[in-house]
Amino acid sequence: MARLTKKQKEAQAKVEPGKVYNIAEASALVKEITNVNFDASVDLAVRLNVDPRKANQMVRGVVTLPHGTGKDVKVLALVTPDKEAEAKEAGADYVGLDEYLNKIKGGWTDVDVIVTMPSVMGKLGPLGRVLGPRGLMPNPKTGTVTMDVAKAVSDVKAGKIDFKVEKTGIVHAAIGKASFDAEKIEGNAKELLTTLVKLKPQSSKGVYIKSIFMSSTMSPSIEVDSKRFTE
Repeated sequence: MARLTKKQKEAQAKVEPGKVYNIAEASALVKEITNVNFDASVDLAVRLNVDPRKANQMVRGVVTLPHGTGKDVKVLALVTPDKEAEAKEAGADYVGLDEYLNKIKGGWTDVDVIVTMPSVMGKLGPLGRVLGPRGLMPNPKTGTVTMDVAKAVSDVKAGKIDFKVEKTGIVHAAIGKASFDAEKIEGNAKELLTTLVKLKPQSSKGVYIKSIFMSSTMSPSIEVDSKRFTE
């Protein structure tokens, strides 16, 4: 087992063993225990009482974090020429079609989100092996396949993220940066959790949210009280 550094020990000592914190407390504490020399990501890990292997218990959705992600999201808009201007005006970092399809075929994936149109999806199909594993394949359910390209690009730039429950029943999501005010971290966390509650599958019985943990890059995990979000 790796030995903890002095800073890691100091951070660990600030998290009271066995204590469950409310969201406001956790949001303030995660800032206090983050001591890396870069702007660390703040993440939530939410364990749900679902079986993702069953289609009627798959939890997937999108949420627009009220205070953004703190990350400069690179967006590629794969659109026809008549949509290029609106995509650029909305803030897309890369705009085009065949040129970028060829670049992707060659292995280029230096973007965070791809937005496209229904008519273009046929051309993206053969690139599934490249885009799928990287989570870059556009999907109508996440609003990244649409005729309203400008809105899709603007939403992503404003802090819209998509999430999906993993095989283990956990949803992992980045909800901001350690440089955020505690109130902004709290607001983003509440928005994600409220959205998860709304997406509870009817087939999920008993306590839906089993546990919530907040952490930043390389910090200890802080357990968050889930009672408010259980039904």
